[in-house]
Amino acid sequence: MLGLIFVRGPWAAVASGEAAPASKPEQQSMEKTMTQHPYIGMWVTDGGHIRHELLPNGRYDEARGTRKSAYQGRYEIKGDHIDYWDDTGFTADGRFVDKDTLHHGGMIFRRQ
Repeated sequence: MLGLIFVRGPWAAVASGEAAPASKPEQQSMEKTMTQHPYIGMWVTDGGHIRHELLPNGRYDEARGTRKSAYQGRYEIKGDHIDYWDDTGFTADGRFVDKDTLHHGGMIFRRQ
């Protein structure tokens, strides 16, 4: 019996339910593409309480207050829409309303 593999983002979901890292060439290609993406970088709420960094490898790291790396996971950007998959299992999304403003989770983030 052949197993099916569905690739989305930096991880491949295997039909057995296990996750396997994407191949190195695919990962390197994605990193090169994302490095050049205009939304990569640090996004911060007014007052600086939440700091949301979109990393070039398709991952994000969010700090809240004094809690560094409070949330981490992967993301995908399609047009002005962003989807998040947190490592703890929850999902979220947002929208870039212009090149320096992100609306996410009822909050407004500005490019830093």
